[in-house]
Order: sequence, then C-alpha cells, then structure tokens
Amino acid sequence: MTRLFIDADACPVKREALRIAERHGLQVFMVSNGGIRPDPSPLVETIIVPADPDAADRWIAERIEPGDICVTQDTPLAAVCIGKGGSALRANGEPFTQNNIGNAMAMRDLMADLRAANPLAAMGSGRSFTKADRSRFLGALDTLIRKLHKAGS
Repeated sequence: MTRLFIDADACPVKREALRIAERHGLQVFMVSNGGIRPDPSPLVETIIVPADPDAADRWIAERIEPGDICVTQDTPLAAVCIGKGGSALRANGEPFTQNNIGNAMAMRDLMADLRAANPLAAMGSGRSFTKADRSRFLGALDTLIRKLHKAGS
C-alpha cells in the first residue's frame, strides 16, 4: 500500500498533500526537525527528528519502499527514493524521475558551486512559490497516487 512521506521543513504544500492523502486513505509521515503542529488525523504520524540538517532526509530514506511517495525539494533525497523504487515529487508538482534525476543532481551541484564562488550574487535569486505551483502540485500528486493504485491492483 502506498504511503506518503513529507519532508516537512519549509514544505509549502503540507496541507494540500494531507488533503489528497486523506481522500485516498494513505498513511502519511510528516517528517521535520520541529516547528510543526501534529495533525489530528489518524492517518498522519508526525515525526520529529534531531536538528541535524539531514536527519529528516535520512529518516525518510531508511523507510521508503517501492510504491511510496516522497514530497521533497531535496534532490539527493529524491535520488535515494527513486533508487529504492519509490516516487518523489517537488512542491511545485514537478516529478523527479529516473530520466531527470541525473540532470537534477548535476544542476544542484552546479548551483552550489556557483553560490560558493560568489555568495553575494546568489542572494535573493530564488523564485517565489505561486498559486499555479500549488495547483500543479495538487494535480500531480493526485495523478501519481491514482497511477500507483492502478499499477498495484
């Protein structure tokens, strides 16, 4: 049965993911190093990990299985999830796949190198999260869950 793992620190679509998970009856693990309120739904387990920057990623990576879904912005975590047979989805609805994870890792490394070379130029260069991103996420997560359920039946 498909489970949903949410890399919850700074995730802008927690409520939306929970709403879709409830509609499909999925167990949800909301993983964070603190600062989030537990959800009262019996389908949701709030996991608080140590403040180590990669603790939530490690917790998810150790538990994700084939057929599970991870919502994350973290490209290395997405790569682990895909490698273990799971699926990974960005908050803007863009899926990480076998076909694009290599390019996503290379772009992540390139951007880290550019920020390290000129840290002042990188400040404020991020794009804001929009209503369209939120909408794409809702559609992508619902579609992915339906696809996984259909494949499992």
